[in-house]
Amino acid sequence: MKRLLLISGTLFLLGFMACHHQTQQAQSASEAAPSVRPTASAALPAVPAGASVFFKNLKDGQVVQNPIHVEMGVVGMQVDSAGLVREGSGHHHLLIDDGDSIPSGQVIPKDSTHLHFGNAQTETDLQLSPGKHKLTLQFADGMHRSYGRQMAATITIEVKK
Repeated sequence: MKRLLLISGTLFLLGFMACHHQTQQAQSASEAAPSVRPTASAALPAVPAGASVFFKNLKDGQVVQNPIHVEMGVVGMQVDSAGLVREGSGHHHLLIDDGDSIPSGQVIPKDSTHLHFGNAQTETDLQLSPGKHKLTLQFADGMHRSYGRQMAATITIEVKK
């Protein structure tokens, strides 16, 4: 019986020491490599001079039909995935019938009129009701904070039946 208790106690102690050592290693690793995810109060990266967004395949006043293929372009910045904030990068958002831009620094809502392309997509297909629609391409940082009017482009299209 004493032998069984001694073996059980030894195994418990070894297990405890191994777990404690792994916890210390994990803490050391997290202290050595600071997180690249910013806090909500992190500064919005600056927009490089001359940077802009544009619709690659649609023109203002164009008549289209469903499905509407939208190709999104950017000049002077890189398209990147959401989640990380990097200088000179961001991702596209498409505003449908909702203004010409989102104010700089404001987080873009996510709903049926504010489409997010946080996986660095540069094209999509839309289904819109017949009639006139305003489409605004809005570029934002990795936290979905708008780069403002400078990184927005608006067109009006007409969807035919």
